[in-house]
Amino acid sequence: MKKLEFEIAGIPALLVGEPSERLYLYVHGKMGCKEEALDFAERACPAGYQVLAIDLLEHGQRKGRTKKLLPWVAVPELQAVYRYAAARWPEVSLRATSIGAWLSMQALQRMPLEKALLVSPVVDMEDLITHMMQWADVTGAQLEAKGEIPTTFGETLSWPYLCWVKEHPICWKVPTQVLYGGKDNLTSRPVIEAFCDKSSATLTVMEEGEHWFHTELQLSVLQEWERAHI
Repeated sequence: MKKLEFEIAGIPALLVGEPSERLYLYVHGKMGCKEEALDFAERACPAGYQVLAIDLLEHGQRKGRTKKLLPWVAVPELQAVYRYAAARWPEVSLRATSIGAWLSMQALQRMPLEKALLVSPVVDMEDLITHMMQWADVTGAQLEAKGEIPTTFGETLSWPYLCWVKEHPICWKVPTQVLYGGKDNLTSRPVIEAFCDKSSATLTVMEEGEHWFHTELQLSVLQEWERAHI
């Protein structure tokens, strides 16, 4: 497949596939990188799409830089990438994973996307942060007083982050397919079902799947789901 590496407003980007009028914007999840899009492109490009992927802040080529993966920084970046894409491709769709899906929905909820494929999406960040506070035995008052509190499970709880989330609800109306693992430990079944009901998204559940689809069987299910809905 044809590959081109370049930058969009200083953001490392990767474009895969032969010229087409149809594009998938690929947004990875935590610990991911733009090169993950190469696997998705194996299915999307034969179906007539190009795939454009970027490195989110603190990921891929952007590791070690000073800017953090914060929504008030990442959302404007994703909007800039969308504007770049929309000016060059008549049809733009979204393929996103986990927190990449949440950031993408924050950024693109008012954009005319053709469709979206979301894998293990974080759909209610306030609910997730609330549960992390419970896991860490941290109250709202404590978090507000300290601003930030590190946890033993590797996440730093942030009062400004939580406030931003509360002030920026998502209203998602894009035609959407969701792939969810029945053993997802970040998003509960009722939360994902409520999101799908509200947004009219179609939900596919792999009961033995986890938040991170990584086993041979999980990846096989993921790939077949992509083929069916691209």
